[in-house]
Amino acid sequence: MSHKSGKVAALTARFAGRGFDARYLGFFDCFNRGQYYEAHDVLEDLWLLDRQGRDGDFYRGLIQLAGAFVLLQKNRPRGTIALLQLAGQNLSKYSDHHGSLDVPGLLALIRSRTEHLSRSSEQGPDSAPLPAPWINPPE
Repeated sequence: MSHKSGKVAALTARFAGRGFDARYLGFFDCFNRGQYYEAHDVLEDLWLLDRQGRDGDFYRGLIQLAGAFVLLQKNRPRGTIALLQLAGQNLSKYSDHHGSLDVPGLLALIRSRTEHLSRSSEQGPDSAPLPAPWINPPE
């Protein structure tokens, strides 16, 4: 039992019995509210059980995506870019709708954020910041 289990349970309890693991659904809830660290923790709890399974790299990619936005909140653009690229590599191994998600849409989000951050680091910050990312959760 992880020392984070109580926190994870509190963040995911309302998603129990909804057709997907509550931690999987809780990830999207936290992510879409800008709670990237919590999203990371929630899905990591599930990933630890399936690291070598068929969803291992899928969960790893989503965890890396959340981690990238944690780094962005800390104003660490190079680390953000590196984690976005790793997330893209892991997620690109999966079909178009793995886990009832639009994987090509996630990859497009990753590419656009990576390009934006790369341009910003070369030319200085863009005048218009990008809106917070959103992932359509599975239904």
